[in-house]
Amino acid sequence: MSKVSIMIVDDHKLIRETWSFILGSDPRFEVIADCGDPETAIDLARELKPNIVLMDINMSPMSGFDATEQIRQLSPQTKVIGVSMHSQPAYARKMLQVGAQGYVTKNSSKDEMVKAILEVDKGNKYVCDEIRNIISEQMTENDGEGPDIHSLTDREIQIIHFIKSGNSSKEIAVELDISLKTVEVHRHNILKKLKIKNAASLVNFINSNPSLY
Repeated sequence: MSKVSIMIVDDHKLIRETWSFILGSDPRFEVIADCGDPETAIDLARELKPNIVLMDINMSPMSGFDATEQIRQLSPQTKVIGVSMHSQPAYARKMLQVGAQGYVTKNSSKDEMVKAILEVDKGNKYVCDEIRNIISEQMTENDGEGPDIHSLTDREIQIIHFIKSGNSSKEIAVELDISLKTVEVHRHNILKKLKIKNAASLVNFINSNPSLY
């Protein structure tokens, strides 16, 4: 049986080296490349066409989301697993939307990473236990009445980040290059989805839910 070829993309060298060692020690896998930036990852994926790419989503100037989308276009047979410190389901959902087949958090164990790789290599989708448990808890807690956190869009999460940092609606509009009215619409939708009445309550909610940002 041929080995599953893997490329590791993460801007932290220690993480790349650690996963290269762990996965390279497993006879089922072969780590054929690792790199610390999305642009290099796209070039390597085009050239090497690995079976699996482990993609950190939090990189710059290009995000792991954008890199995943390009890799899937240039090497359709390559399957991508998003790897992130974020346990917010919205990030997993976004990653799957841009073409990834899996998502694991950096809290995941070695065994779960191996399971994710094997499942995705077989053509299945895989979302780690941590994310699935959070979704289950949210569904139980909401029960149609509580805050609908997982329905927040990426833009709304971005605006929440600015609000948490103390930015006014006008400042947010300038930062995102959108109209003040658009920011106010987003803020209204955030309050509605989270079932919060005012801005002060929103700040309290943000501070008690750090995974949102």
